Amino acid sequence: MGNEDKEEKTLVVFQGKKIRRTWFNNGWWFVAVDIVKTLTDSEDPNGYLKDMRRRDEGFKEGWGQIATPLEINTPGGKQRINCVSTEGAFRLIQSIPSKKAEPFKRWLAKVGYERAQEIENPELAQERMKKIYELKGYSKDWVDKRLRGIAVRQDLTDEWKKRGVEENIEFAILTNEISKAAFGKTVEEYKKFKKISKENLRDHMTDLELIFSMLGEASTAEIERAQNPKEFDEHLEVSKKGGAIAKNARLELESEIGKDVVISENYLTQTEKEAKEKRKKKKLIEVENFN
Repeated sequence: MGNEDKEEKTLVVFQGKKIRRTWFNNGWWFVAVDIVKTLTDSEDPNGYLKDMRRRDEGFKEGWGQIATPLEINTPGGKQRINCVSTEGAFRLIQSIPSKKAEPFKRWLAKVGYERAQEIENPELAQERMKKIYELKGYSKDWVDKRLRGIAVRQDLTDEWKKRGVEENIEFAILTNEISKAAFGKTVEEYKKFKKISKENLRDHMTDLELIFSMLGEASTAEIERAQNPKEFDEHLEVSKKGGAIAKNARLELESEIGKDVVISENYLTQTEKEAKEKRKKKKLIEVENFN
């Protein structure tokens, strides 16, 4: 895909004004200052937004819940800029005295309607996610595995929820046990190894890393169903067992192919497609030199 195709997905246009957006937490988030600029024609939208936050008690006390700093493409590279969800955008509009507000609300309602359609028909959401990953430079094979991995992960978390495992902290602890058993690294250690920080680890995994992540989580879900653990310590043991199954399979493959599955490669400065092509060329050179 060309730059124009990428821009079309990260920019939306309202009455000739461009509003930057990004996908986060299963929904579109819009750059707050772009909304202010669109509705006010202010020459200093950042200053206008700061004034709004000072004079509006709701913003002053709850801005942290309304806006979230997210990575946005800018002429100077990616920067973390305050963004708001569709709901947050409506809240922002309420504090802007502008004749443009009503048509903007209708425009946002259309965005919300499209999201509602995706909820009713998950295939639409899946197709949208595929396109987003492809625009980011991921190959079709990788995208298929990534989406399958999301389904496997959801299946596992559903099993944990059924058995009273608390989300967030306990989910993270159990996920770390699977990762540690499968790859010899916690999630944070794995991210450090790949030289990433706030990025999603799985978005920087190779096809094989995704496959063994899926195997560890799918195995854990199956053991959960078979053994029906009650206490958290029992869930910990199940997670270790599920991860160990992935570890054994990984070690067996590594023994056969003579190289590590877990690699430090990330997709911060190169796309997954580019990295995959480099690996292929390197392999061809190795084969030619061997022959």
